Amino acid sequence: MTLTLFLSILSIHLIAAMSPGPSFVVSVRTAASEGFRPAFGLAVAFGLGAVIWALAAMSGLSVLFEIFPRTYLAFKLAGGLFLIWIGIKTLRHARDPLPASDAADALAASPRSLINAFRLGLITQLSNPKPAVFFGAVFAGLIPPETSLALKAGLLFFVFFDETLWYVIVARVFSRQKARQAYGRAKLWTDRLLGGMIVAFGARIALR
Repeated sequence: MTLTLFLSILSIHLIAAMSPGPSFVVSVRTAASEGFRPAFGLAVAFGLGAVIWALAAMSGLSVLFEIFPRTYLAFKLAGGLFLIWIGIKTLRHARDPLPASDAADALAASPRSLINAFRLGLITQLSNPKPAVFFGAVFAGLIPPETSLALKAGLLFFVFFDETLWYVIVARVFSRQKARQAYGRAKLWTDRLLGGMIVAFGARIALR
């Protein structure tokens, strides 16, 4: 595999990672409503989830989906329903106040823990089986069969790095004080919009 091909694969993945989807919406809302720390946990989980899907594609999972379409359908339905559940929860809690950022009010409303955020991020990323198809198409078309394990491991590392870095940037931008203040002023309608988007993403995954 040439350096140009290696960089091309990573560039395609970075563009895909940056395209809006359920992970992006969950990341924005978490950063704006709960701050950087939970959103950072999401970012790491999104990176790990991308690696799991990429590794699954290398192992032939996308081919399995093609051979057994009902398996893919089951993945889609389960993932779509999970995202719809997350979206409905967002809509139901749209009127809730922002978690407090100062210690005095921390017991009244606290952001989720790093572990809980990581768990949410990983399930959100794995609830969408389309990355397996994406990685399967890219890897099958661009990675030569004779590619060494070291190069494949390098690809997986940079898939993790690309995905995590992008969502760390998203977390940093939307957890800034001005962004959180703007979100707080429009939380009701913002949560309704974001929750509706997550529900729409879930329905699209389940039904397409």
